[in-house]
Amino acid sequence: MDYAIPTGIILVTGVVLAIVAQWKGWRPSLPVILAVGIAFRVAIMAMSAADSWQPVDYERSFYPAGQAVLERRDPVLEGNHGWHFLPMIPYAYALLLWIGIPWEVAGRLVTVVCDIILIPLVGRLAGGEKASLRAFQYACNPLAILVASVHGQVEPVSLVFAVAAFIVARNARTERPVRNAILAGLLMGLALCAKSWPIWLVPGMLLFLPDLRARAYAFFSTGVPPIFFFVTLPIGAGTEISQLPEVVRIIGSVRPIIGEWGWTAIAVDGNWTLDADLARIGQYMIYGTLLVVLILWRKADPIDLATAMLLAFMVVTPRLGAQYLMWFMPFLVARPTRFAWPAILGCSLWAGLGYMYLTQSPELWAALHSPWAKSSVILLPILVAAMPWDRRKAPEDPRRPGKEPSVAAAAT
Repeated sequence: MDYAIPTGIILVTGVVLAIVAQWKGWRPSLPVILAVGIAFRVAIMAMSAADSWQPVDYERSFYPAGQAVLERRDPVLEGNHGWHFLPMIPYAYALLLWIGIPWEVAGRLVTVVCDIILIPLVGRLAGGEKASLRAFQYACNPLAILVASVHGQVEPVSLVFAVAAFIVARNARTERPVRNAILAGLLMGLALCAKSWPIWLVPGMLLFLPDLRARAYAFFSTGVPPIFFFVTLPIGAGTEISQLPEVVRIIGSVRPIIGEWGWTAIAVDGNWTLDADLARIGQYMIYGTLLVVLILWRKADPIDLATAMLLAFMVVTPRLGAQYLMWFMPFLVARPTRFAWPAILGCSLWAGLGYMYLTQSPELWAALHSPWAKSSVILLPILVAAMPWDRRKAPEDPRRPGKEPSVAAAAT
C-alpha cells in the first residue's frame, strides 16, 4: 500500500472522534454524521484507487465477475470460479463499468455507498436517545472504512440489507405485521444475494416478529430474491439453462482454505493451506457452537442474539478473511457491551496491520504473514468477553400484541 500513513491518520482520527463522542456524550445531527462518514470513506477510496497495490480478490475475482456480466457470460462459471455467489453485485459492477467508471473506483463505489447508507441504519437499529451517537461511532469505525474503501469487499452490501431487515421486522411489532414481515424477509433475501453468511442472521430477524404467522411470511419471503436472481441468470448473464446445476454446485462449494485466523492458524503455523479435514472439523464446531448460542440467547433481544452468534462464529471458524470481522460491527456498535470497544479496536488493529503494513511489499507479506495470522488468537478471548452475556433475556416488550407493559419496560 502506497498510502498507509495518510490512511492510518484518517483511521486514528476516526477512532479518537468515536471515543471522545462516547466520553462527551455527543449527539451530532444526521448531516454532520454523514459528512464525517462520507469524508473518511471517499478520501480513503480515492487513495486506494490510485494505489499501485490492489487486493488480489478485488482484481482477480470481483472484476472478472463484473466483466463477465458485461459480456453476457456467467460470473460464477467464468474467471476460474472466483465468484461463488448470486449475480446481484456483478450486475452492479457491470452497470458501472458500462457507464465508463474505472474499475479501481467502480468496485469500491458499490461498497462505499452501501456503507454510507449503513450509518443512519445503525442509528435506527440502536434507537433511543443514543441513536445519533451510535450512528456517529459507526461513521468513524475503522474496520468498516477499511473493508469498504480499501478492500472493496462486499460485506457492506449484505449488511445494509440485513440491518434494514432487522429494523423493518422490529416495526412489525407495532404496525402492519404481515406487510412488514414480508418486507423484512425480502430485505434479508437480498442480503443473501450478496453473500451467503447472512443466513446466521435469519433467526434474529424472525424473533423480532410478533407471531408465528408473521414469521412464516418472513421466512418464505427470504427465499424470493435468491430464487429470482438464480432463475433470471439466462436473461441477465446469458447462462445456458443446462449450466444452472453447475452454477448451484459452485455456489454451494467452499474451498477449505485455512491458516489465516484463530485456532487453524496455530495448527498450520499461520500458512494458507487447503485442509479439508480441519475445515470439516471447523464447520462442525460452528454448527455446534451457534446452536448453543441460539439456545442461550433465545429469549434475548434479537440484536443481542445476532451479536452473540456472529462473535461466536469468529471464535470457532476455521477460515476467515479480515472482512468477516465486519459482520458483527453494526450490531455491536448499535448495542455495545462492556468489552465492545476492546473488540472493535483489537479487530481493527489486527486487520489494519494486514491491509496497510503487510502489503508494503511481497517480501514483508511473506515474512510476517505467519506471525500476524497466529497473533489473531489474542483476539479470541476478547471476542468472547464482548458477547452480551448479561443480556440473555430481554425485558418484556410492551409493543408485542397481547402483552401488558412491564414495570421495567415502562421505565424505559
